[in-house]
Amino acid sequence: MILDPFYLIVDDVSWLPRFLPLGLRFVQLRIKDKPEAALRAQIGTARDLCAATGAVLVVNDYWRIAIDAKCDFIHLGQEDLERADLAAIRRHGLKLGVSTHDAAELDHALSVSPDYVALGPVFPTILKQMPWAPQGLPRVTDWKARVGSLPLVGIGGLTPERGRAVLEAGADSVAVVTDVLRHADPQTRAAEWLSATDPWRRTVTD
Repeated sequence: MILDPFYLIVDDVSWLPRFLPLGLRFVQLRIKDKPEAALRAQIGTARDLCAATGAVLVVNDYWRIAIDAKCDFIHLGQEDLERADLAAIRRHGLKLGVSTHDAAELDHALSVSPDYVALGPVFPTILKQMPWAPQGLPRVTDWKARVGSLPLVGIGGLTPERGRAVLEAGADSVAVVTDVLRHADPQTRAAEWLSATDPWRRTVTD
């Protein structure tokens, strides 16, 4: 598995031709409120685009479609984790990332042996309203101590400067949404992120 320190999350497959040529290696497709046919089309296209460039595609939420499309990786939130057929997911060989926001959620995530856990929001975020206060950098360090060799992804309110701080605090990767997608020049911003995280770039083999 390739674990890149820069983990971009996009809300539509149309972003990928803009970002993949920059050297993006780890990307999540997180789509909301689309008909199933559109979801299947986007996930299938994203799978093919990522395969062509050697990038890892993570499908958010839609694990059944990911199985049908023969994808390699999914990401589930805590509520989705409760509803998902984890036996089917593992039977089809999908890797699994799980969101966590507090100690109970981390325990729950670890109980299903995920391939990474995400902690957020590290900093205040405008992406969506959350009941959790910003976690802060000390929590990143604590979480990493708890998960050990399991990859830890920090998310929430990140800029390249904050992203470097999260990596320095112990995270293996930083997940980014609005700082790139809502930037005046998304491609240039993504390139800045790739440059900022380059000292942490490495290949991790299972």
